Amino acid sequence: MDLATSVGLLVGIAVLCTLVLMGGDFRMFYDIHAVIIIFGGSFAATLIRFPLSAIVHGMPLGAKYAFTLSRLTARDLVDELARIAEVARKQGPVGLEKIEADDPFLAKGIRYIADGYDLEFIRDNLERDRDNFLMHLTEGSKIYRAIGDCAPAFGMIGTLLGMVQMFSNMSDPSKLGPFMAVALLATLYGALVANLVCLPIADKLHVKVLDEETNRTLIIDGILMIRDAKSPTLVREMLLAYLPEKHRHEEGEPVPA
Repeated sequence: MDLATSVGLLVGIAVLCTLVLMGGDFRMFYDIHAVIIIFGGSFAATLIRFPLSAIVHGMPLGAKYAFTLSRLTARDLVDELARIAEVARKQGPVGLEKIEADDPFLAKGIRYIADGYDLEFIRDNLERDRDNFLMHLTEGSKIYRAIGDCAPAFGMIGTLLGMVQMFSNMSDPSKLGPFMAVALLATLYGALVANLVCLPIADKLHVKVLDEETNRTLIIDGILMIRDAKSPTLVREMLLAYLPEKHRHEEGEPVPA
C-alpha cells in the first residue's frame, strides 16, 4: 500500500472533522442540494469529456494504483533479472519454469522465454501490454484531473443557484437559511472534492505512470536480453542505465566521484 496517499487522505479528513466538531456538528455541513450539484454535475461533465469505456477502465485502475506501490523497485528489478539470467545460463529456458516472480508483468516475460517463443513475439506482446496499461493509467489520471477541474466550477454554479433562490425569496425569512446553506456548502464541497481527493490523485497517478513506464521498459529489455542468451553481468550492466547514478551501486559500495 502507498502509505503517503492513505496517510495524506486520512490526515486531511481528520483536520476537517476536527474543525467541524469545534464549531458545531456534521449536520450543519450537510445539504442534499449541494451534494447533487457537485457530484451529479461533475459526473455529467466527465461523461461528456470522456468515452464511457475510458471512464469504466480508467477510474477503477487509477483508484487502485493511487493507493498501491509497485511490488518491486527498479533496483530490485535489475537484481531479479540478473538472477533470472544466471538461472537461464546454467539451466537453459526450461529452468525458468520453476521461477516465481512477484511482478505479473515480469512473470509473463519469464513464461514466454520458458515456453520458447521467439524474440519478436516476446517484444511485440510485452510492448503492447505495457502501452495498453500505461494508456489506461493515463486515462485514469486525466479523468480524476477533469473531475478536480469540474468540482469547483459546479460549486460556483451551486453558489449562484443558491443566491438566486435566496434573493427570490427575500419576503420569506424561513427560506433564506436553507438557500444560503446551498450557496456556501456547494462551494465547500467543490473545493474539498478537487483539492483533497481528485487533483492529488491525478498528480499521484502521473508519477505512477512515469515509474511504471520505466519499470516495464526495463523488464522488456531484460527479458529480451535473457531470451538472447546474454550473460548475467551484461544484463545487469545494461539495465543499470535505467537507474539514477546514486542507485546504480550496491549498498556499501563507494560511488565514483
